[in-house]
Amino acid sequence: MRKIAVVLFNLGGPDAQESIRPFLKNFFMDKNIITAPWPVRFFLSELISRKRSKKEAGKSYGLLGHKSPLLENTKAQAAALENALNDSDPSCTWKTFTCMRYWHPMSDAVTKDVQSWQPDEIVMMPLYPQFSTTTSWSSFEDWHRAAAETGLSVATRTICCYPFNYGFIEASAHLIRRAHDEFIVAHPNLFPRVLFSAHGLPEKIIEGGDPYQWQCEQSAKAIAEATGIANLDWQICYQSRVGRLKWIGPSTDEALRRAAKDNVPVIIYPHAFVSEHVETLVEIEIEYRHLAEQLGVPGFVRVPTVSTAPEFIAGLVSEVMNCLNNDSRERICPQNFIRCYCQQEMSGCV
Repeated sequence: MRKIAVVLFNLGGPDAQESIRPFLKNFFMDKNIITAPWPVRFFLSELISRKRSKKEAGKSYGLLGHKSPLLENTKAQAAALENALNDSDPSCTWKTFTCMRYWHPMSDAVTKDVQSWQPDEIVMMPLYPQFSTTTSWSSFEDWHRAAAETGLSVATRTICCYPFNYGFIEASAHLIRRAHDEFIVAHPNLFPRVLFSAHGLPEKIIEGGDPYQWQCEQSAKAIAEATGIANLDWQICYQSRVGRLKWIGPSTDEALRRAAKDNVPVIIYPHAFVSEHVETLVEIEIEYRHLAEQLGVPGFVRVPTVSTAPEFIAGLVSEVMNCLNNDSRERICPQNFIRCYCQQEMSGCV
């Protein structure tokens, strides 16, 4: 029986207080995150990880018990996808593997696990609906490096992104509809604004050809339309700004200030995240909620991520099947944005 390994990629997160600093160092050492030469990157990663582990990141993870829930959440998604794939196509044996970029389990270990299972084919699946060089591309690069060092030589296909996948869109729309309806029932005289909050990026990365901002904007539009809510008030914004570079906007802080000025409540949905972690459970739920209260925003609701929603998992199954069947859909990444990132083996973009 044909054996197919599906590798799910995610960011990763510290699993104990003492791993916060090395996790951050791994993150800031990535040349896709800080594009400076290696010596400069090494110095900056040491400086930033030392500072942030004691301050911002240390405080945020402290609110979560000094660890990230991302690995457990990703494993739950991997298990749900594996079960759905085996149910959908019992002619093959399917097995999912979880691979994190900046903390364990990382590519060096996971390539060995995959090699031990001896699959006939590998499908790489990022848990980032929208493609970015700083997320999906970075994971793919590191995987290919580790696979070469491990000696893993198996036919490999890559799903680069799925910002318009029907399962992702429908699961997202369902969550927003439910939050919106519940808010209207509880506050019949208030009409909330939906904020689609995605992780931000420095403008120079977008100007260099990264399609992330365009995909975030277009998937937000598709989700807003799929809610079926008449005259839905919504906008996109970007969170997690760090450093002195100019970042894409508007920021989520700015969106909250605008909501306060307009005297409208907000429903925040993190449409660039599919798993709960520090940026949803702390940054949105605690920090942005507190800011909204300070600003006088007349209502605040955080919508959970799609996680293991049946529609989302079904959508991932369809992406895997389309990838293996060489589905010839139109390219969803505009050529003038995508440069060389989603070519040849990046079958999720065609």
